[in-house]
Order: sequence, then C-alpha cells, then structure tokens
Amino acid sequence: MPSVWALTISSVIATPVMAEEVTEDTVPAMPQTVEESPFASEREAVIWRQDELKELESLLRQLRFDLVNNQDARGAAPRLATLQEQATQAHFLPAFIVGTHGRGSDARPEIWEEWEDFAAGFTDLEQKVAVLIDTAEQEDYRAATRAFSDVGLSCKSCHRAYRYN
Repeated sequence: MPSVWALTISSVIATPVMAEEVTEDTVPAMPQTVEESPFASEREAVIWRQDELKELESLLRQLRFDLVNNQDARGAAPRLATLQEQATQAHFLPAFIVGTHGRGSDARPEIWEEWEDFAAGFTDLEQKVAVLIDTAEQEDYRAATRAFSDVGLSCKSCHRAYRYN
C-alpha cells in the first residue's frame, strides 16, 4: 500500500522532458550563442538565472523551516517537488551562454573554462536533493537535516568557485 507521502509527492512532481538524453557520462552542451538557448538575449539569460537562483535560495529557506524546524515532511512535499524539478542541469545550464559574465553578472569566466566541472556541480546538487527527498519521505528528520546541510554545501562549493560575491 503506498504511503500518504508517496501519494502527495507523486501528485506534484512533473516529469521533465529533455531535448536530448543526458547520461552520467555526458555533459550538456555549452550554449555558445543566444540562438542555442531559449532566451532572446544574453541579458535576459543573466537576469533569468539570477532570479531563478534567488528563488531557489528562498525555496531552501522555506524547506529548512518545514523540515528542520517544524519536522513537517508532508507540508514540505510541494516545495521538495519544486526543488527536484528546478535544481538541475537541465533547468539552469541553458542560461549560461558563453560570455555572459562580467558587468551585471555574478558569474566568473571560469564557468566556461571549466564547463565539465561546473556542470558536475549540478549533478552533485541533483544527487544531494534526491537524498533529501528520500529522507523526507521516510520522515527521518535527523537524516533530513544532514541531507539539507549537504544540499547547502553543494550550493556553496559552486558559489565559491564560480560566482563573484
């Protein structure tokens, strides 16, 4: 018999559709130009990614309150689904068009010089989010707290390497 959690989380998770299949051994292509991205301009891509990353940060603060402070996994289910959908390579990498660093952007040029490592940071984040969701589904709040901390460390390690403060 499925748990109440499984019914709740499955009702809010959308299955992402990817243009190309990405396996563990492949790295999504680096968008060289705006035409290779879903954006109308480089500036639009920069603004979008900054806004999305701020929303992700806000979502993580809300999840900390849900899971760590309130120990309410069922209440956190919609936010966890959003986190799983958005904290991915597929969601963010198209906005990192070559050359969209410098003035008006927090991105360091090392992103494009170290594309595989940068993309791997999102793979790491996806894995950490999966562990967080698993611990929340089990309502194991001690493990969820550790997993939440690991998600935060994944974000911070990428910021240290690839973002100006």
